[in-house]
Amino acid sequence: MKRPFVCVPVLLAALVTGCGVGATGPVPAGAPASGLQAGTVSHYARLYFVGRYGIQAVPRAVDTAATPQRALDLLLKGPDAAERARGLITEVPRLHGRVIARAAEGAVDLHLPVPVAQMSGGGLGLSQIVCTVANAAVLGGKQPPDVDVRVYEAGYSTAWTVRCDAAGNVVPVPNR
Repeated sequence: MKRPFVCVPVLLAALVTGCGVGATGPVPAGAPASGLQAGTVSHYARLYFVGRYGIQAVPRAVDTAATPQRALDLLLKGPDAAERARGLITEVPRLHGRVIARAAEGAVDLHLPVPVAQMSGGGLGLSQIVCTVANAAVLGGKQPPDVDVRVYEAGYSTAWTVRCDAAGNVVPVPNR
């Protein structure tokens, strides 16, 4: 006659003994973790380039907080080697003249040396510029997509206002 409960004490003994890890305490295992030093602050500029699926935000490390002009200058230099290796390009055409981005009260004033109609790139270049300057800094307590970018084109006396939405698209702001 078989006794089904004979293996219960053996199974119970195996469970009580645990998994074989003893109570040894901490054991030295090499150098401590390394990486960022305590007290260091990393700053990033959010640049917008064009990838396989459209506009893409790319964080780029910078030594100090990026102003709209600083971020714009980085964008105008184009993608770096690592960004190009990921397939990112720029549609911002070569602009003859200086592009200026100045932070204003809750907005950015963007001065283009040419009319937008003369810029190639099907609007992607303009989206790259607008979204880069809008995301460069928190302005007057506003954050994208609530940052107005007032675009001043060469040859025109008035500005038009746009914003950068969460997808990296330029959205017009109606006149108030």
